[in-house]
Amino acid sequence: MNTIPKLLLALLAAVPLAQSAQPTPDPYMGDWQGTLRLEEGADQPIAVNLIPHGAGQYEARLLSTFERRVPVLFQLRVRFQGGEFRAVDAIPFEVGRVVRATEDGVVVNASLWTGRLDEGVLAGRLVGNRAGQFRLRPMERPSPTLGQSPPAGALVLFDGQNLEAWTPRDPNAGAVRWKLVEERAMEVQGGDIRTKELFGDHRLHLEFRTPYMPQARGQGRGNSGVYLEGRYELQVLDSYGLEGEDNECGGIYTVAKPRVNMCAPPLQWQTYDITFTSARLDADVKKTAPARVTILHNGVVIHEDLELPRVTGGAFDSREGTPGPLLLQDHGNPVRFRNIWIEKR
Repeated sequence: MNTIPKLLLALLAAVPLAQSAQPTPDPYMGDWQGTLRLEEGADQPIAVNLIPHGAGQYEARLLSTFERRVPVLFQLRVRFQGGEFRAVDAIPFEVGRVVRATEDGVVVNASLWTGRLDEGVLAGRLVGNRAGQFRLRPMERPSPTLGQSPPAGALVLFDGQNLEAWTPRDPNAGAVRWKLVEERAMEVQGGDIRTKELFGDHRLHLEFRTPYMPQARGQGRGNSGVYLEGRYELQVLDSYGLEGEDNECGGIYTVAKPRVNMCAPPLQWQTYDITFTSARLDADVKKTAPARVTILHNGVVIHEDLELPRVTGGAFDSREGTPGPLLLQDHGNPVRFRNIWIEKR
């Protein structure tokens, strides 16, 4: 049977986002964790992604854990009104789901959830199709490599001071137009940029933050990209709480989806830690081995020694096996980057 939850949240006045100097404009979005008990069963762990969709509307995805790919236990469409949270299953409404009609409307084959936040604990119950109880607390999952300093010998590509290591992708564009902003970051503006220096095998640390765009959807929501060697796009996108596909955050565009979606909520700083091995060429400049990459997103391995069989769309060039730049994409959204450094291998 499907479930129509109603989560009543008088949520905390402000849930601080991990390592963000700015207060969130949305105290409800983000991660929640606790327990769920159905009928007379035992408490089971529950993890919740609360995804903002604007105008008081959200999507909630209830999982057994954040740590790996698991089935979605409940997927809900929700709306806040005066501190109360009403939710319905994210399923199409069909006549076959109607149990009976009443003076107030129709009754569907589902359950209703209600709850209230008190001293940081959201507690409540389910009634209807399924009965049970739940307890949730807001939580943060900051990256363990956030703010990591470059090791001796590493080349600092951006430390918040200037953009001297960068040039526009378009050689006729003039100067880099990306903005230096607070938190020693730069914000996307005015076209793709690339490093002046070229790299082959390397280890890269990079931090990024997607913007708060709750009414945007899909590829229009906090979109950018990190092109390794200028040829292989590692996607940047606000895909918090989604499935984690190859065109979502952590995906290698058109090549591979991440093992688990580690995308943090918008406005939370995130990390990519990357070990890249360039394609190999023989004496006749023919490719003998593809490029390979291992990527940690927010400290979790999402690709391990992954083969990159070809360049991806939007590549700087197709000269695999030769040094190329690190390229950051302008996709029209104000994504921010900071603390970028690289070690040649």
